[in-house]
Amino acid sequence: MKPILGKSIRLFLMDGVSDGRWICELSNWTGKAYKIPRSMLGQSKNREDLQSTGVYLLLGRNDELGGKDRVYIGEAENIYERLKQHAAGKDFWFEVIVYLSKDEHLNKAHIKYLESRLYEISQKVDRFVVENTSTPTRSKISEAEQAEMEEFLQHIVMLTSILGHKVFESIEAKTDNLPQQKFFFIHSSKGAYAKGKTHPEGFIVYQDSKLSHSITTSFQEHSFNKLRQHLVDEKIIEQNIFMSDYIFNSPSAAAAVILGRSANGLTSWKTQDGIELKSIEDQS
Repeated sequence: MKPILGKSIRLFLMDGVSDGRWICELSNWTGKAYKIPRSMLGQSKNREDLQSTGVYLLLGRNDELGGKDRVYIGEAENIYERLKQHAAGKDFWFEVIVYLSKDEHLNKAHIKYLESRLYEISQKVDRFVVENTSTPTRSKISEAEQAEMEEFLQHIVMLTSILGHKVFESIEAKTDNLPQQKFFFIHSSKGAYAKGKTHPEGFIVYQDSKLSHSITTSFQEHSFNKLRQHLVDEKIIEQNIFMSDYIFNSPSAAAAVILGRSANGLTSWKTQDGIELKSIEDQS
């Protein structure tokens, strides 16, 4: 997808507080987004536009260290009634984001198409655990309608990220257009050899990076060792090798997991020329 540039975003806090209900609109877009806490769903029953056709994301957190957040992607011809059913039947979610059309242009075929494409993108980027038990079917629409829905989809993808959930955003997407992104490395005598770089969400370690083949005694009870074990359990790490890219909250967390000991990421990560991450950041 090509990035959408030059858009004005309008956020309206329906309840006058940041943790209440939000309405989000974009300039020159016929769509509208609602961000509604689960606990405030009942207060939205009189919103006429929520009785219309649209797609929605049920969003839940993962309480495990290093675990992925959760999402359910759905569509409905009456959004509010469908959400009431989910409130009674699904307990993992704490918030819903709803996407609908201000001019009521979306029909059943459109929302089935959008649901299918959103599911497809979420599976491809693999940032969230998708709670759908079956793959949504994609409706057949005309070429002109498909082009229109793909544009609508771009706005959904962008707004979902803006509203705090990276469901449809690949790990690398945020750094592709940033200038002078330097790669950093860790190399140790215990077998560690890793490649990474800074990232807007923390620090990304790349697939095929290798971990130290042993950990220190003092590291056994460290929270980062628990994270290391979690990544093994989730098969992100197999046989001391990263099987996919992974974003850590900080360079130090990444360095500690890789080295199997407490580590200062600002000095452990170095360029190929041996320049520490700390020195690069001090120069910026």
